[in-house]
Amino acid sequence: MISQQQTQKQTLKILPQQIQLLNLYFLNTMELEQRIKNELDENPFLDTQATEDNDATIEKPSKDKEADFEDWDEHGYDDLPDYKSEYGNYFATEECPERPLAAYTDFKEDAKQQLRLLNLPEQDVALCEYLIDILNSNGLMDRSLQEVADDLSFHLQTVVEMKAIKHGLSIVQTLDPIGIGACSIQECLLLQLKNMDQELPGVKCALKLVESHYQDLMHRQFEKIHHALNINEDELKQVLSVIGALNFHPVVENATGVEHRNTIIPDFIITRYGDKLFVNLHSGRSGNVFVNQSLYDQLASQVSSRDRTANQYVKSKLQSAQWFVNAVKQREDTMMRIMKCIVEVQQEYFMEGDIHLLKPMVLRNISDLTGLDISTISRITSNKYADTHFGLIYLKKLFSEGIADKKGEVISNKVIQSVIEDAISKEDRQHPYTDQQLVNILSSQGYNIARRTVAKYREQMQIPIAQIRAVWA
Repeated sequence: MISQQQTQKQTLKILPQQIQLLNLYFLNTMELEQRIKNELDENPFLDTQATEDNDATIEKPSKDKEADFEDWDEHGYDDLPDYKSEYGNYFATEECPERPLAAYTDFKEDAKQQLRLLNLPEQDVALCEYLIDILNSNGLMDRSLQEVADDLSFHLQTVVEMKAIKHGLSIVQTLDPIGIGACSIQECLLLQLKNMDQELPGVKCALKLVESHYQDLMHRQFEKIHHALNINEDELKQVLSVIGALNFHPVVENATGVEHRNTIIPDFIITRYGDKLFVNLHSGRSGNVFVNQSLYDQLASQVSSRDRTANQYVKSKLQSAQWFVNAVKQREDTMMRIMKCIVEVQQEYFMEGDIHLLKPMVLRNISDLTGLDISTISRITSNKYADTHFGLIYLKKLFSEGIADKKGEVISNKVIQSVIEDAISKEDRQHPYTDQQLVNILSSQGYNIARRTVAKYREQMQIPIAQIRAVWA
């Protein structure tokens, strides 16, 4: 029997232009410049006006400019030694080395070169290069795979499954150095142990220990490990020696490497004048990008009304240009709105630059104060930096959970992590602090924190337990 039913329900739909706007929010300053350049190449109705200093157009005399009476022999001879300019681009100061510098290759570029030798499909190569680019400075994948899949889906404007991310990461983990692309210290150790000769003494037992009893090792349950692996104390020391010889991070900082110039371009500039803080964009582009209305009027008058294809093309390009100009302006307005709110919440921190003055703050707090969605706050603060009087800061690091101290005041967990890291950096390498000793140190400074909380923060900072640090020393 055929029947009709009328139902009412709510569905959430997002327009393609809203997705493009979210992608625009995620871009930093350099990426936005490239996006504007691409739009200028594709859309004839979009134009930009470069702001140049009027004084720059005035040519000033220079003593380095050759005179009209110099012949080629005089001009071609330059008595400036090469060593004064050869390595100048590598240093922030004007001091040049007294000896030549060794060639330095970034581990990400080296991994990409290895990737191109594997004869993989172009789709897999592009995915693996993206995964290599988002590794941290130690070569670890410190982001959740679901977050990586979501971000890549927004970039490509198509759904990227977790299965594809895991497949790409498995390819990256086959590259050198061994352990690159690992999602944790445990996985990094496992990758190194699996690539060792299994016939060496203690390797098989170390592999079993890290793979099946890693938590027992982290919590110093040595009696439990003795019974689980059926080994004596001497054999356990041999196993710990094997583990201690491994790298806890696949990429170890090279002290002799070349220190490149800082190429991070900040998105915000926060300046302090007395007791006031001022927030500005590093480079606002909303006033420089505009729609070329005169070109549209000229083309509209030339295109025949009967040519529907040409009319549709002109109108669509005009609408696209208008949307892009408005989107750039909306992006900058939203960025300023969010950043001013963050500075207001963290005013004490931005005044002094002391990490201990950082207040607990999550995305929900800024969302409630600004009235914007949490996803908007997340994309505006991702992949962006702010230039302050105490240096560059990554905006995502300003967000942290809160924890109560002895006085009942809620402090940021970033403060606790800073105290733990400072205490471990000053410890005796042969007799490092246990988690309980770190609890006592925190308690003496007024932070009443449980031992399991200290262990959690230590693991988040990827710092091994005291026994492992003693063996590693």
